[in-house]
Amino acid sequence: MIKPDPTVEIPADLGVVHFVGIGGSGMSGIARLFVSAGSRVTGSDVRESKNIDALRELGVPVAIGHDAQNVGDADTLVVTGALWADNPEYLLAKERGLTILHRSQALAWLTSGKRLISVAGAHGKTTSTGMIITALLELGADPSFVNGGVIESLGLSSARGAGELFVVEADESDGSFLLYDTAVALITNIDPDHLDHYGSLEAFEQAFVTFAQQARELVVISSDDAGAVRITPALREAADGKRVLTFGEAADADVRLHDVGSTGPVSFQLSYEGTSYAATLRVPGRHNAINAAGAFAVLVGVGFDPADALRGITAFGGTQRRFELHGVVDGVSVYDDYAHHPTEVAAALAAARTVVGDGRIIAVHQPHLYSRTRLFAQEFADALERYADHTVVLEVYGAREDPEPGVTGATVSTRFSDADRVAYIDDWQRAADYTATVVRPGDFVITLGCGDVYRIVPQLLEAIAGRESV
Repeated sequence: MIKPDPTVEIPADLGVVHFVGIGGSGMSGIARLFVSAGSRVTGSDVRESKNIDALRELGVPVAIGHDAQNVGDADTLVVTGALWADNPEYLLAKERGLTILHRSQALAWLTSGKRLISVAGAHGKTTSTGMIITALLELGADPSFVNGGVIESLGLSSARGAGELFVVEADESDGSFLLYDTAVALITNIDPDHLDHYGSLEAFEQAFVTFAQQARELVVISSDDAGAVRITPALREAADGKRVLTFGEAADADVRLHDVGSTGPVSFQLSYEGTSYAATLRVPGRHNAINAAGAFAVLVGVGFDPADALRGITAFGGTQRRFELHGVVDGVSVYDDYAHHPTEVAAALAAARTVVGDGRIIAVHQPHLYSRTRLFAQEFADALERYADHTVVLEVYGAREDPEPGVTGATVSTRFSDADRVAYIDDWQRAADYTATVVRPGDFVITLGCGDVYRIVPQLLEAIAGRESV
C-alpha cells in the first residue's frame, strides 16, 4: 500500500501525467479533470472497463497490465493507495526521480484556488457528494467535482465547471483527506473503520477533528453518530468564527430530520431555523434521508435558499454501485451495492426491505480486507442475519492486504446463529448456481462489497435464467 507523502514538493507544471490504476472510479475521475485542464495524460490498469473506454474516447492512451515501459515520457506519476510498492511503473518512476503523487495530492493540485467542499465519513460519502453536486447543478452554480462513483443522471464521476465551488469526496482511509485546502467540511459519520491505518479509535476520531479544524468556513457534522457527537463540542469550542451545523434526527440538530417514510422512495421532513420542508427522494432508505439532511445543511450553510436547495437534492437519482439494479430474470431482481462495512450492509439491506414487498432478500456478500473481516466478523454476521433472509458469503477480497492465516469468508459465515440461513462458497460459479436454487419470483438478490463482487452479477443472472429450463 502506497501512502501519500506530504513532504513531496508539487511543481506548478506537472507535465505529462501517467496514472497507475487509471480505471478506478476515483482515479478515472481525476484523470478526466487533468485532461480538461489541458494536461497530456496516459494510464495503465489491470483490466478493461467502461471507465477506460470513456478515457480512450477523450484521447487518453491506456495500457492493460502494469509494465515499466508504460511510463513512457511521463513527468509525473499518480498512484492509488491500493498499489503495491513493487509495481514496476512505480519503481521506474522512483529510479528516474519523477514527481510521484498519491491521487489525493493530484486532486489537491486540481482544486487549488477553488472554494472547496470536502465530504468525509465512514459511510455515505459518495451519495452525499452526489446529492450536493446534483443540487448545485440544479441551482445553476456550475461546480467542479470529483465523486467516488458515477452519478447516474450525469453519467460522470467528475467534471470541470466554471463556478467557484469544487466538491470532492475526501478519503479518510489513509489520512489523505487532511491534504485538502477545505473551505466547507461535511462529516457524515465517524463509525470506526480503517483501524489498520490509524491503530486506534482515538486516532481515527482525532483525524476528523483535524479535518474539521482545517475547514475555513463551515463544518457540517452528524448529530446522531456516536463518534461525531463525541467530537462536536471540541469543534464548537475551537470554531474560530466558522459556523458549525449539525444534522440528523436528534432533537437538538440544527437541521432536524423527522417523519421519515418506511416504504419505497424515501419521504421525510427537514426542520431548519423554525421552518419545515418536505421532500421525497428518488432513492429508498432512511440512510439516504440522513444523507440528504447533511447535503441540505451544506447548501444552506454556504448561502442557498432552503426550499431551492432541497428541490435540487430531490433531483438526485443515485450513483452506480449504490443499490443499482442490473436485471430482472424470472421475477428475481438482481442488485449490486458497494456496502463493505457492517453499518453500510445494514443500511443497504434495510433500504431493500422497504421496496421488496412480499419478496425475500438474498445477500451475496464479499468481505473486503482481511483486517476488516477479522475485526468486524460478528458485526457483519449480525447485520446480514438480521436484514437478509439468506446469505451467500464469498471469499475475502484482500485488495491492498496480504492474506491473514485463518481469515476467510467462513470467518463471517460461522458467526451466524442460524447456520441454515448462510452458505460460504469460495467458487463464484458454484455460488451463482447455489443462489439460483434459493431464489423465487419476487425476491431481491443483492451483491455487497467494494471489491470486484459486481463481476459475479452476470453469472447470477445467467444461473437464475438457466433454471427456467430445468
